[in-house]
Amino acid sequence: MDLADGLKVFAGRANSQFTTRMCEHIGIPVGKARVESFPDGELIVKLDEDVRGRDCFVVQSTCSPVNENLMELLIWIDCLRRASANRITAVMPYFGYARQDRKSEGRTPITAKLVANLITAAGANRVIAMDLHAAQVQGFFDIPTDHLLASPVLSKFFLEETGKMGRVAIVSPDPGNLKAASYYAELVNAELAFIDKRRQTATTVAMNTIVGNDVTGKTVLMIDDMITTGGTISEASKILKENGAAKIYVAATHGVFAGKAIEKIVNSPIDRIIITDTIPPCDRLKPIMDRLTVLSVTNLVGDAIQRIHLNQSVSGLLRGAAGGKR
Repeated sequence: MDLADGLKVFAGRANSQFTTRMCEHIGIPVGKARVESFPDGELIVKLDEDVRGRDCFVVQSTCSPVNENLMELLIWIDCLRRASANRITAVMPYFGYARQDRKSEGRTPITAKLVANLITAAGANRVIAMDLHAAQVQGFFDIPTDHLLASPVLSKFFLEETGKMGRVAIVSPDPGNLKAASYYAELVNAELAFIDKRRQTATTVAMNTIVGNDVTGKTVLMIDDMITTGGTISEASKILKENGAAKIYVAATHGVFAGKAIEKIVNSPIDRIIITDTIPPCDRLKPIMDRLTVLSVTNLVGDAIQRIHLNQSVSGLLRGAAGGKR
């Protein structure tokens, strides 16, 4: 079957290079379309090819600028729906607002559910997301949602690298990520620990003690789903260094790097940072480029798109990797 006959994959502006590499992997061209801005800042999407009756996927991470990228995604979906696409799948390698998944205090919104409703109301028939901050966010969508994990890509990297690191300890920077950390500890046959973390405000955390195995003289690998303000990993790395860690590696699926994250990392004892390309790298990362490794998940997302188009199982891509969930 020629995939190009019925399958169309379009690139939102947040993931143009990501989409190009993904389409090269599955052997189809990127869909022809343009996103233009009016003088007042309004966006318009113009399709340059017929999508009537086609299976259409639009790739757009709702990363910074979050609201602009989200609005663009909604316009893409509406454009494809009005152009009579047979099925529309929103592919979000990074789903912004996912952390607002519950009422953590009174008189606050559950914005993750609101965004899920907006995507559905715009006309999406399906969603693909990767490493959601909480797995239950998948249930916020009232349409089929495939929750992909970066763990197959990260696992391959860890298995290749940990043999060169000597004694290794896997550390979760907070108790909430302990399940995923335990999966990786078992994978590479490493010891496990976590740091007692108490969030004080949206941007500050208090860290107390290391719970679990001793990290003295070991290469520590900290694993989280995302690096946002850098506060968690920078403070955790200082505690680990004070407790005798030889080297400190940090791995995360999403490199958000908001606010003063880069400055905090530069001033931390972190030796290496491993992220994926769910969020496109930018010039702000130059101060940490010598410590940064970016792994690509384009092939994984491309394989998922191909399987969905051919009505095949997506879970097969993640067989054995479910332990990487939070």
